[in-house]
Amino acid sequence: MKRKIISVLAIVALLPIYANEKRSDDDVHKIVSDKVISEQRMKLAGNTKDKGYGPQSPRDIEAVAGDNLLKFNTAPLSTQMNLCNIHFHKNAEHKGGEFTQYAGNGDGDGFQSGYKYSGKLNVAELKSVAHDICPSKHGALSVGDTIEVHYVYSTAQVKPGSTLGSCLSDAIKNPQLRVETQVYVLVNNKDALDFGNLSKHEIKNDLYQAINIPNNTGTPIQYAGSTTGPDYNEKGSPFQVTWRVRPKVAKVNIESVGQWCKGNVFNEDHAHGVRNLVTNPKLLSKISQ
Repeated sequence: MKRKIISVLAIVALLPIYANEKRSDDDVHKIVSDKVISEQRMKLAGNTKDKGYGPQSPRDIEAVAGDNLLKFNTAPLSTQMNLCNIHFHKNAEHKGGEFTQYAGNGDGDGFQSGYKYSGKLNVAELKSVAHDICPSKHGALSVGDTIEVHYVYSTAQVKPGSTLGSCLSDAIKNPQLRVETQVYVLVNNKDALDFGNLSKHEIKNDLYQAINIPNNTGTPIQYAGSTTGPDYNEKGSPFQVTWRVRPKVAKVNIESVGQWCKGNVFNEDHAHGVRNLVTNPKLLSKISQ
């Protein structure tokens, strides 16, 4: 019984990444001022000062400087780990490469904020669809929207499942974590990439692997960071994550994303909110590559 209680507590500790996402319909279009975002950044700085927090995420992948000196071992290559979760955020949490257009401050809780694809789409790609795609209380996805997909890997002996709790096991409560990151833009084009295929996984060498992550979207930027999500706008994440963020955006068929949201092993049916970009040098690692 004690062992089960510990396991539940460990999983609950990871769940804040998905917390506080249910709000009233009246709040969907609320936009907060710059002052609100500034206050959140100040609270984050105060709540982490001199408390030993490691480097945080997300960040500008083109800004290599960072003053956080807390070191942890880089996670093994994803091919040596188990895929444990796939989820996505509306708008990119990271900034850089082909996703540098600020979406705005949003509602202060991670929605309608983040970064958008900074390239151009043609008229046909932007033709609207006649039904909602991955609807939620915060709105549905639309053509032209940007999403950041997180392919999460764990050194624990686990299989793909719901939430980051699927990355833990009774045998290992502190596995190493790696997130392979790809930003996509949604287009109305049946010949664009299929999200069902992009999220396909299978067992290779006794390990669960996402087998179709794009390999033509630039050299990934690797850095030491943390878990993300808007619940950490004002407090530090205690989890250590090795990130690899691809700088180029790939086009994905919006209809395939909608189909994936209707049913998948990860129980994902909508886009998650984004954490404010971390800009405090004391909360950033130095990018060495």
